[in-house]
Amino acid sequence: MKAGVIGAGAWGTALAQLLASDGQDVALWALEPDVVGAINGVHENPLYLPSIPLSPSIRATGDMADMAACDLLLVVSPAQHLRSVVRQAPAGVPLLLCSKGIEAGTSLLMSQVAQQAQPTAPIAVLSGPTFAHEVARGLPTAITLACEDVSLGQRLAARIARPSFRPYLSDDVIGAEIGGAVKNVLAIACGVAEGAGLGLNARAALISRGFAEMTRFGLARGARAETLGGLSGLGDLVLTCSSTNSRNFSLGKGLGEGARAADLLSNRRTVAEGAHTAPVLRDAARAAGVEMPVVEAVCALLADAAPLGTVIDALLARPLRPE
Repeated sequence: MKAGVIGAGAWGTALAQLLASDGQDVALWALEPDVVGAINGVHENPLYLPSIPLSPSIRATGDMADMAACDLLLVVSPAQHLRSVVRQAPAGVPLLLCSKGIEAGTSLLMSQVAQQAQPTAPIAVLSGPTFAHEVARGLPTAITLACEDVSLGQRLAARIARPSFRPYLSDDVIGAEIGGAVKNVLAIACGVAEGAGLGLNARAALISRGFAEMTRFGLARGARAETLGGLSGLGDLVLTCSSTNSRNFSLGKGLGEGARAADLLSNRRTVAEGAHTAPVLRDAARAAGVEMPVVEAVCALLADAAPLGTVIDALLARPLRPE
């Protein structure tokens, strides 16, 4: 199964490095010509994954037609661009979606977007606690591979598994995707707590209460509780809420330190998906009748709708209730 990767950001490049670790050729599609040139010329991606020597088996391209020879495509484009990118992909090729988010305007998960954009393509999802630079360096990682077609899921797991990269199979695609999307928003909240100096007690409270929000929303959308409590939900949440290596956590940290969201986002070349997902998630939760006060608070900060102190006070002043 010849694999290719669509999207040469940090995560896409790391996945290409993983796939090339057995010496097989890997096609990597990149939007930026300078990224294509650097990967093919000096076997590095200094823009998105600096200081990681890349396998010479990785061949970057800016032409989507070059991906037609692949039997499997890992799609790692930003969530809000996934529809347009997948439409350009070769038809009928299995798509392993590695982007985390909910589409603005439709509230669709990435698998639902991909099914609309490529109706004949088999769909699977890869989601879990993964920092790109650690995967690229071959550090131990476990992740969820979700696919409704169990046979296809087994073939994909066998293709991407490595001694230090262990996929766990699930048929709960919705649960795996909701965990990955919601944790990005909650990571912003934890970053705010760090930047504002609220302490580790506050971070632990945000993680646990945020997980309760994730679970409520996930169950309302048809996810299973055990998926949300696994690698793609709780596991990813703990990782992303604990380190400035997370783009979402670092965005929240800047907000907690007093910066404006618009300024922080305009200075970034990489995408903090939680900033795009937050208002979409808030609206989807309201439509489903699901309370998500932490998500609401993040939206208020991102929109500069209220001072940080006011947002924190509003969370702490919520009525007492059973856990």
